[in-house]
Amino acid sequence: MFPEITTASILLILAGIGAYLLGSIPFGVVITRAMGLGDVRKIGSGNIGATNVLRTGNKGAALATLLLDAGKGGIAVLIARALLGEDAAQLAGFAAFLGHLYPVWLGFKGGKGVATFLGTMLALAWPVGLLCCATWLAGLALTRISSASALVASLSAAGWLWVFGPQSMILLALALAALVWIRHTANIQRLIAGTEPKVGK
Repeated sequence: MFPEITTASILLILAGIGAYLLGSIPFGVVITRAMGLGDVRKIGSGNIGATNVLRTGNKGAALATLLLDAGKGGIAVLIARALLGEDAAQLAGFAAFLGHLYPVWLGFKGGKGVATFLGTMLALAWPVGLLCCATWLAGLALTRISSASALVASLSAAGWLWVFGPQSMILLALALAALVWIRHTANIQRLIAGTEPKVGK
């Protein structure tokens, strides 16, 4: 359910701090400002992620935000794995994810973590990451509701890991999914009430 700890504690701490700071980079804010689209925190839901960036009407900005938010989780994992090992890779993935949700640069008010979650899973175990992406796409195609597909995709990760492995990542997947659901509390309430907007509306 979790990896063997083989890396020295001080190195794990440094890896966690570095990954958190990388995850804290608010690409949605940076990109919308750089492209003259305004402050994404004052648009739509106020979220800094790709779905809200899309509400500016600029698909290129939304795609760039999606890729960069996913990339920062994946890069944190790959660097930690290459330099230290699997235990550091999982810690880095979790820390980068926390950085996106609670970025120090924005007063700890960040995004909802969907893209970063997918990027992290792709780097940790790419077959499972692809299955999570496929689950997200299938959910989006069926419901046209971004939050619903994200919630299902986040839950699917632990199941995919249980079936296909490595099972040492299941605890991390459950922790990430729990944070995704916590960050989507308002969306869940709107889903229950039937008022959650669909993509493009």
